[in-house]
Amino acid sequence: MEIKKVVVVGSGTMGSGIAAQLCNANIPVTLLDLKTEISEQARDRIYKSRPPLLIDKSKIKNINVGNINDNFDVVKNADWIVEAVVERIDIKHDIYQKIFNSRKPGAIVSSNTSSIPIKILSQKLTNDEKKDFCITHFFNPVRYMGLLEIVKNENNDLNKINSLKNFCEKELGKGAIICNDTPGFLGNRVGVYSMQVAMTEAFKMKLSIEEADAVFGRPMGIPKTGVFGLYDLIGIDLMADVLKSFIKELPENDKFQIVAKEIPLITKLIQTGYTGRKGKGGFYRMNKSNNQKILEAINLETSEYSPSKKIDLKIDKVNLNNLINRKDKYGEYAWSVISKIINYASSLVPSVTEKFNDIDEAMRLGFNWTMGPFEMLKEIGVKNFFEKIDSFENNKFLENLSKTKDENFYGERQIYTNIETLGKIKPKAIKIDKNNSAEIYRFKDYNIVEFTTKANTLDYDSMDSLKKATDKPLIIINESMQFSAGVNLTYTMDFADKGDFKSIEKFIKYFQETCKHLKYSKYPVVSAPSGLTLGGGFEVLVQSNFVASHTNIVVGLVETIVGLIPAGGGCKEMLWRWSQSEEAKKDPDFAPLQVFNIIGYAKTATSPVEAEPLKYLRQEDKKIMNRNSLFSVSKKILEENKDFKAPNNCYFNLSGKPLKEKMIKVLEKLYNEKVILDHGMEVGKELAYVLSGGDTSIEKTLSEDDLYKLELDAFMKLIETKKTQERIKHTLATGKPLIN
Repeated sequence: MEIKKVVVVGSGTMGSGIAAQLCNANIPVTLLDLKTEISEQARDRIYKSRPPLLIDKSKIKNINVGNINDNFDVVKNADWIVEAVVERIDIKHDIYQKIFNSRKPGAIVSSNTSSIPIKILSQKLTNDEKKDFCITHFFNPVRYMGLLEIVKNENNDLNKINSLKNFCEKELGKGAIICNDTPGFLGNRVGVYSMQVAMTEAFKMKLSIEEADAVFGRPMGIPKTGVFGLYDLIGIDLMADVLKSFIKELPENDKFQIVAKEIPLITKLIQTGYTGRKGKGGFYRMNKSNNQKILEAINLETSEYSPSKKIDLKIDKVNLNNLINRKDKYGEYAWSVISKIINYASSLVPSVTEKFNDIDEAMRLGFNWTMGPFEMLKEIGVKNFFEKIDSFENNKFLENLSKTKDENFYGERQIYTNIETLGKIKPKAIKIDKNNSAEIYRFKDYNIVEFTTKANTLDYDSMDSLKKATDKPLIIINESMQFSAGVNLTYTMDFADKGDFKSIEKFIKYFQETCKHLKYSKYPVVSAPSGLTLGGGFEVLVQSNFVASHTNIVVGLVETIVGLIPAGGGCKEMLWRWSQSEEAKKDPDFAPLQVFNIIGYAKTATSPVEAEPLKYLRQEDKKIMNRNSLFSVSKKILEENKDFKAPNNCYFNLSGKPLKEKMIKVLEKLYNEKVILDHGMEVGKELAYVLSGGDTSIEKTLSEDDLYKLELDAFMKLIETKKTQERIKHTLATGKPLIN
């Protein structure tokens, strides 16, 4: 079965997201709604969306729009028709009748519902129609969330279901898991239960919402929004509707019923318009005091708001055993929540799914957890878990495990896909080395480096691992959401606060030395980025020999935002790339001026298509829709380059002072227009000095080492200034830039 044309009925958030992802895959799609102008507005929203739903705005041409009354005949030519209308069964049934009366024989019809069982959706369909009908439950935002749950019915043509799964994996880049028809399927059944447990336990244990979010967040390998922040993000009223659906569909003895009970505070918030970020606020709200915006948090007992307090648990990495064994209320809360999640998820085996690790993958792909409930159990340890847990009655999975005490119960990971992923390879690989920031694996005749810090920020240990791993062909790749958010600014500021600038200089020199070593290594180095690939993370990528990039990247050199310039070779490499252009061969100042503009404005690209014109990525770099394929594509690159030879050295001829003066004129214009302030001017001057070649002239040839030295000197000069330190501290504290 080939899918060449798709129709999406319903142009709301989900319908638009699905249509946009089909555009990204170059699949022609028609978006239908009640009126054509509604579909037109949806197309306009897709085009302007932030974060962008399209990997390239020109992809919008793949979307045609129309209305259900006048343009429904497009269904006749579609290979797949996706229904994404409101969650009203009468409306859906009417749409299905129209679709099945019009579709061509064998065309797949699916619903994007998140809560209505397929047995209800398909109750008016004939047995033949049911063969081609399923649920395709995408997660929002469709471009960025990896999970797609395909829910089958008892009449399905399983070959067709598997064909759809393969299409969605290969073309749309989804982690497609086939599910049975049970309430909430896999992701929402466990994900929403987990949220409710985290919330109800916080009420019960009298934790503040900041305390609960601090625990039910990064320390547990869960996104930093926590539970109350996530409730606000989703919408408190929407979550209330989701819970009503679960209460209605699940049996009375299901433990979900306990945590889904109505909470008076939530009812009050909804009634007063406090529905989360889309409303006046929710558990958190922004308030103004003395013309300043202040984030406030609600008190769960009094319902009153007060300035939100930052809770520092002194945890840098996910370590569940350390977390649950803390002798304080945070440890008690963590164990109570984690044990209940594991207990509930395992109670769904085998009634909801026989493949328990599909639940883990649903939580990874649909909720961005770093590990699912069964991986949490594995990490805690079977023996430790059963020594701590009180009861697990009527839970066949845990009853069996308590008897076998099998610490190796988990088996293979990611069995939902046939792709050779990093997650599947790591258990088979030999762990060569590990430090506080990275791990080195040996698989067959090549090495793998995976960063392990928060947001995979880079420090001395990260560089150490990269350097050690070049004794074999190397793949730099991570399972976590980010490739690398850049150099660890906290690590750098620890030295700056002590006035220990020699240690910072030593680290930057080692960073440069390591990146140069990667570039000219005897063996090929492949970087496989996904997510944030910024600053130092980009400098690792750009000095690797090959790149296999996921389509969902945010890539760029952003150092000027914190009052610094790229110093790990970023300026040098961007100069070299731009100097190879035809324009640069005619005008020696063309490349430096282009790079000055890109780095000065800290320009980022949100896809490989956007990255190419900036020369952050090259045309020959691999661009991949499915993140799971990054490892197998990287491995193939190594296999195809067994006769690898390191690149030739780069040399530069830069104009020096006259070029710097051109750049300063640009800065003066920005300064006069108040686009930049005093320190922005100083940062710009340092960048101009580096990119113009320092005290040089066009006749003089500069080496890469000369450019490295210019970068280092400028970086050190800036890091020693009070205003750069203020910028860094402000960004670390607020996540926002300081313009000074």
